[in-house]
Order: sequence, then structure tokens, then C-alpha cells
Amino acid sequence: MSNATEKNEQAVREAAAALIDAYETGNPIPPLRNSFEGMDIADAYRVQKAQIPALTEKWGEIVGRKVGLTSLAMQKQLGVDSPDFGFFTEAQLYRDDARIAADTFISPKVEPEFAFLLNKELSGGNTTRADVAEAIESVHAAIEIIDSRIKDWDITLPDTIADNASCGAVAISEAPLEVAIEALNATTCSLLIDGTVTGTGKGEDVLGDPLEAVAWLANILHEQGDVLAAGQWVLPGSITSAAPVDAGSSATADFGSLGTLTIHF
Repeated sequence: MSNATEKNEQAVREAAAALIDAYETGNPIPPLRNSFEGMDIADAYRVQKAQIPALTEKWGEIVGRKVGLTSLAMQKQLGVDSPDFGFFTEAQLYRDDARIAADTFISPKVEPEFAFLLNKELSGGNTTRADVAEAIESVHAAIEIIDSRIKDWDITLPDTIADNASCGAVAISEAPLEVAIEALNATTCSLLIDGTVTGTGKGEDVLGDPLEAVAWLANILHEQGDVLAAGQWVLPGSITSAAPVDAGSSATADFGSLGTLTIHF
């Protein structure tokens, strides 16, 4: 191993350890770009992956994947220009009317999303929208709680990728939404905080098509030697901009006549 490679590996380990410590202590860390010189997107995904053993030991196996930053609204809000992805574990998955301690997180925000339950593996590197449509067992209402272990949300794309795409937790409705796959783009959803609408969007606001977001995820996972497995959940991205929450808040993803999902802090 060359000195440069060894130095890079050490930087990956140190960044992963710093993020895990932030989970444990609740104390955010400075942007990783300040301490990991030259960190690029590939490095950032290596930092993310390096945290998996510690996080799965603590919270159980990976049960789903999330695509982040798929809407122009979210990219603008966080000052980035590309999607990213992360994972969530058994302990990070909640259901309808969950009561979640706000102090579990550092600086939580919520996003309304679809959640897809897969009934077949998506792999091979050339996954298409049609492949994704065929692999979806059911569509559910979801709320992602995003959180940043980076202080004050001062993130670039590599920072948020390294920080597991800023994933904090995920809530998914038990009952599926009775919506046809081909109607997802036109499906409207509003995010409400304490009963007040903070944003409204449509499925097409998720990378132009939420199924395309899942195809993107399957193909980038293939590049990294991974797959989207049957039985996993996939969140394709937020339909609106994120909204902050505090202790005592409630958040609702309102899909109108199709159904709603509410969680409490």
C-alpha cells in the first residue's frame, strides 16, 4: 500500500469514527471537508460504508435504502447539485403514530415521501424504470427524519454522503396507498407540521419520476458491488422541502384521499 493510499484509508477511518461518535454523544462535528483533505464522492461513500458494522451492531440489520436530494427544492435548500443515497436499519424504522424522542437527533427535519416495498432484487447495472415498476410490491406513505451529524447543516455533497445521506430515521405507513404505479408522478402530497401545511408537491418532483430515482439507486449500488434486495424498503426522495421539528411537534404526510401518515415528537 502506498503512503498516499494508506493516508486516505486512515482519513476514511477517522471520518467514520467521528460520525459514529456524533451519533453516540449527540454532539455535531465540523464539516468533514475541513479534516479530510480532498474528500471526493467516492471517498464519502467509503466513509458511509465504514460505519455500517458499528451502526448495524447497535441498531440491527439494514432494512431499506433512501435516495436523497432528488428534488430541486432539496438541492437548493442544502446547497448541493446531485442526488445521493444512504441506508436505514431496523431500529430506525417507525410506523403510524410513532412517538419519537426529538432528542434522539441533533437537528431534525422531516420530509414526506413514498416508500416502495420490493418483491424482487434489482441488480445488474442496467436497471430501468420498467424493472423498478415490476419489482414494487406496494407503495406506502413515508416520512423521513433527516438529521445532520455535521454542525449547523454546513454540508457539501461529500459531507452529506459520508453522513449516511443525512438519514436519521424513517416512518412508513402500515397500510399501502391505493395508487397505480403509473399515477405516482401526478400524485400530490402535502407536509404538515402541527396541522399547518409547510409544502406541497407531486411525485414528479422526485427526480422527474420516483421510479427513475430507484433505477438510479440500483445502478449506482451495482457500481459499488451491492444490490437492492427483495424485501427491502426504498424511499425515492422527498416530495417537498424539509421542515424542522422540535419536541412536541407532529408531522403529517398527507396524500389526500389516498391516505396520511402522522408521527409525533
